[in-house]
Amino acid sequence: MSWLWLTMLVAGLLTYAIRLSFIQLFTRIEISQPVRRALRYVPPAVLTAILFPELLLPAGQLDLSAGNSRLLAGLVASMVAWRTKNAFLTILVGMLVLLLLQSFQG
Repeated sequence: MSWLWLTMLVAGLLTYAIRLSFIQLFTRIEISQPVRRALRYVPPAVLTAILFPELLLPAGQLDLSAGNSRLLAGLVASMVAWRTKNAFLTILVGMLVLLLLQSFQG
């Protein structure tokens, strides 16, 4: 077995174990209501931390121009998400718009 496959197997097992440990922990511990309310904000905060630098800083500098294809595709995807509430359709439309815009710029 090569080191790459072994590394991928170990990483997968560790990821599974970490996730399972939290599932097991939270089935045995009663979480207070304020903590539950606070935890609701974690997914949007993480998503924002991942997406905004990609959309607003494509070359490492702030780019709010109409030439920023990532920002324009993100805005279109945001509108699709808002109107349809469909994650798959949002990703599909966002990627198609990005590919279309990049083909015109290239």
